[in-house]
Amino acid sequence: MLSADIKSKIDKLWNGFWSGGISNPLTVIEQISYLLFIKRLDDIDNASEKRANRIGRPYKSVFKEHCEKLKEENKIETSFNWELLKWSQFKHLEVEKMFDVVSQKVFPFIKSMGGEESSFTAEMKDAVFMVPKPSLLQESVRLIDGINMDDADTKGDLYEYLLSKLATSGVNGQFRTPRHIIRMMVELMDPTSEDRICDPACGTAGFVINSLEYILEKYTRAESVFTDEEGSLHNKIGDMMSNEEWEHFRSDMFYGFDFDPSMVRIASMNMMLHSIDNPNVRQMDAMSKRYEEENKYTLVLANPPFKGSIDEGDINPTLAKGAKTTKTELLFMKLINRILDLGGRCAVIVPDGVLFGSTKAHKDIRQNLVEDNALEGVISMPSGVFKPYAGVSTAILMFTKGGETNKVWFYDMQSDGFSLDDKRNKLDNDGDIPDIIEKWRAIKKDNTLESTKEDKWFWVEKEDIVGNGYDLSINKYKEIEYEEVKYEKPEIILEKIEALERSILEDIAELKGMVK
Repeated sequence: MLSADIKSKIDKLWNGFWSGGISNPLTVIEQISYLLFIKRLDDIDNASEKRANRIGRPYKSVFKEHCEKLKEENKIETSFNWELLKWSQFKHLEVEKMFDVVSQKVFPFIKSMGGEESSFTAEMKDAVFMVPKPSLLQESVRLIDGINMDDADTKGDLYEYLLSKLATSGVNGQFRTPRHIIRMMVELMDPTSEDRICDPACGTAGFVINSLEYILEKYTRAESVFTDEEGSLHNKIGDMMSNEEWEHFRSDMFYGFDFDPSMVRIASMNMMLHSIDNPNVRQMDAMSKRYEEENKYTLVLANPPFKGSIDEGDINPTLAKGAKTTKTELLFMKLINRILDLGGRCAVIVPDGVLFGSTKAHKDIRQNLVEDNALEGVISMPSGVFKPYAGVSTAILMFTKGGETNKVWFYDMQSDGFSLDDKRNKLDNDGDIPDIIEKWRAIKKDNTLESTKEDKWFWVEKEDIVGNGYDLSINKYKEIEYEEVKYEKPEIILEKIEALERSILEDIAELKGMVK
């Protein structure tokens, strides 16, 4: 968790941008992300140089190397001192000079970091430096300079705190997925070093980053990590992965797509800060005709946009087959099935309407899940999970492409460890999430396990689901237990009534005697 001091610094930074005239919260996050990225690049470069010096190997700064290339291409004057590209150097400049160097040299430098062929450079081409005045840049550098970003957990928490400032939903129903829900879904899917993971509506890459961190933790020896006083695990280095697995991890394991260019830039920087040098993040409407991937990924984790619809003329023909619909949540379900490889797994958040909607498109989606895939689990979540962005009730669907559905595991989540009002305050426990993970792992090992009266989960046979028109809403199958009320025997009740009458008559007689 972030310290109060770091939160205070971010709050000051945020207020500085707002008072400087940048009122769009996504733009503020994007601009702060650039500065965090610039600092982190310098931190990594300095650490690499120290490591090389310790083992006696030559080292050439990435800043120097890239600056020389820019000079050869006449994109930067030959007299420019490459060291001024580094945060640790330009932070000492006087305010006007710093603003000039960062806006005219450093920012163009990071835009071209990945090289001409990289996706990062392609997505950064339209990025604009929008810090409005030198004094705000100087204050921003001062505040960020006091934040230690060496620790991956601190970076994640810092980014999460920044993203929590997005207090309203974006266009087409986009809103931030709570980090603990993302982590739960990743743990349920248990990704491996062999997976190819995709989020077709990635936003800031929350699912991808959490999968990355989970795999590093999973493949790090127990003696390599340590836990701090708050219970957070550190030094997840993946020292159990082979060279081939590391190559796959860095280049071909994680993929993300989003139609919002700001989100894509933030996601790309987020992944680069997590050691993915050339992130596979693209600006793309995954439901459009331009996006043609299929049978590619072994794991899809997603929280697609719930609201809004797409232009019918731009829907990919593969998604337009069958019942006609322009609802994004239904189209995304078709898309996920298309991009998953046979045997690939998925955990996806859907609004409750997908579970019981009565249109032909709704029914076709559910029938496909049950008949053409192995639908394994449905987790019903309370309506407050996405507050303050939205109050919609949601569920998590877990399935494997292909295979056969025999019975489906339903879990009735009643608490996610936070209050279900707009404040979303942390409770004293983690709610049902630990139990969900524990029970899911147990039934994956032995699917003959049966629930007890105390459990919040139960099985539903495929025949029952088919008989109910493929309805997947939990209330359709949840047994409602009525507490038996025991009534007294009639003769006992009559005796009590007669005794009450005698008592009343005696009281009346006593009162009459007192009146006389």
